[in-house]
Amino acid sequence: MPRLLAVFDLDGTLIDTAPDLIDSLNFTIAARDLPPVGYEDLTHLVGHGARAMIERAFALRGQPLAEDEFPPMLERFIDHYRGGMPGKSKPYPGLVEALDRLAAADVALAVCTNKMEGLARPLLEGLGLADRFAAITGGDTFTVRKPDAAHLLGTIERAGGDPARTVMIGDSLNDMKVAQNARIPSIAVPFGYSDTPVENLGPSVVIGHFDELTLELIEGLVAG
Repeated sequence: MPRLLAVFDLDGTLIDTAPDLIDSLNFTIAARDLPPVGYEDLTHLVGHGARAMIERAFALRGQPLAEDEFPPMLERFIDHYRGGMPGKSKPYPGLVEALDRLAAADVALAVCTNKMEGLARPLLEGLGLADRFAAITGGDTFTVRKPDAAHLLGTIERAGGDPARTVMIGDSLNDMKVAQNARIPSIAVPFGYSDTPVENLGPSVVIGHFDELTLELIEGLVAG
């Protein structure tokens, strides 16, 4: 029988990355002398990619970006963000212990994020976590991204997993939708960046802390 596989979202699920993303965003918009934006303005956009955050920040300041203005702003954001890794970003409480617990139970682990793969990998490497995952895929790894089922299914394939033996763990609508679209059970965490209560997003189950992420929970969800 194939190993069980736990697939994690990154921002707002594995790692609290918002402080560094907001810092890099404010560095980016300072090129146009825009006042900084705050955590409360943008946390709900974390996980949708840098473009959404940049566009929202300019819109909040009443200066929508023209299409040809976007590439240099994105480059400025990425250079600043990558250069500061891992910065203030850190795993959520109980995460490392949960990864240890699952690995000891022979559960394979993977990451499926809409963050660019070229940003996701160095972040996880900088935090000493990358080697724990059989696959790390980003929003630019495939031709599609979450909530398209092919992003999650492609991640499962790269990790050597079986969709029938997999769960998806995340904090956002994209995570719950990609699980639903791939017909895979989902676990929602409420401490991430969703602007809607996660229990309203249709997860199979909600856990309030990674202490609750156990082999027994995963086995029960997979058994259905």
